[in-house]
Amino acid sequence: MHTLLTEKFRAHFGRAPEIVTRAPGRIEFIGNHTDYNGGTVLGAAIDRSVWIGLARRSDATWRFASDGHGRIVERSVGDLTRAAAGELWLNYPLGVLAAIKEFGLAMPAGFDLLAVADLPVGAGLSSSAAIELASALAFAEAAGLSLPTETLVRIGRHAENHFVGVPCGILDQGVSGYGRKGQLVYIDCRGPSFSTVPMPADAHFWVFNTHTKHALVDGLYAERNRECREAARVLGVSLLADIAPADFAARAGVLPEATARRARHVVEEIARVAATVAALQSNDLPAVGRLLTASHRSSQMLFENSTRELDFLVDTLTALPDVYGARLTGGGFGGAVMALTRDGFGAADAAAVAQTYQKRFGTAPDVLHMQTGNGAERIAV
Repeated sequence: MHTLLTEKFRAHFGRAPEIVTRAPGRIEFIGNHTDYNGGTVLGAAIDRSVWIGLARRSDATWRFASDGHGRIVERSVGDLTRAAAGELWLNYPLGVLAAIKEFGLAMPAGFDLLAVADLPVGAGLSSSAAIELASALAFAEAAGLSLPTETLVRIGRHAENHFVGVPCGILDQGVSGYGRKGQLVYIDCRGPSFSTVPMPADAHFWVFNTHTKHALVDGLYAERNRECREAARVLGVSLLADIAPADFAARAGVLPEATARRARHVVEEIARVAATVAALQSNDLPAVGRLLTASHRSSQMLFENSTRELDFLVDTLTALPDVYGARLTGGGFGGAVMALTRDGFGAADAAAVAQTYQKRFGTAPDVLHMQTGNGAERIAV
């Protein structure tokens, strides 16, 4: 990708980039909608990334381009007006610039910027966090800053929450920032604090991207966020992470039925994260698989952020002998399913699942065999 980025940068701007950064997408391994509820989550940085090339300019102009959008967009330095329809990808680097300003950090002067990716957009793999973290690294370098990973993660989340307008938790940016090859990232979102858990070498991630997306996905995400906060308020706790499953079960009757279902999913999902860490530490992958599938059923029945396409894939995958478990990955309401498999599950098996899906829904999902990867980093030019 480095060579491709340089070639495309020259084609757009007539010169090579001075600064190159990359940040990975992520798989939400388990911990669905637990992050903004103060809970815990496990994620994996993957070997698919967004790459940013940047070269400084001597004038007061910012120029942006991406391989998914042909034209160059020009802004005067300091113009943080939200992008118009058709250029919405631009809100991610603009949001990062706005966050840098709000954090009181030095802003980069004029630059040319190009984003390229081998990470599919809209697949539940958090391409948004990847472009935020890669942009933050590039802007920091252009401004002569050396920022710790925690600050880069905070900048990315601030951009997503306050500029893009998605009330996400710390999962996406945290995993993209702290990822390590061969490891899962464990986040206690209350701090937040970050650590890693070894991922057994003989386990594989397969992601099936349905290309489906609920038309109201952003509104539904925000609605679930509001429902969880309302449940916490009624239960008299700051966040749903503050109540144990047994206590919740005893008090759930004070909540409206739908709100109780949302809260039950979150409270029990936090417990599943702890159980998954224990199972990974004892190398009990069948137990991990059962927990992953249980997480999906909870998303399906209680949190109601699954879709018939995602449910069909989970049903199909979990019927296969070499699949430990499967679940939706990401915010839901469309997107992708992740399967955790043994070595025996290969490309032919994945293709058969995709064919079965196509017979049912008329289009085939993209199939991605993922490995764990390292987090956001500067690349030597």
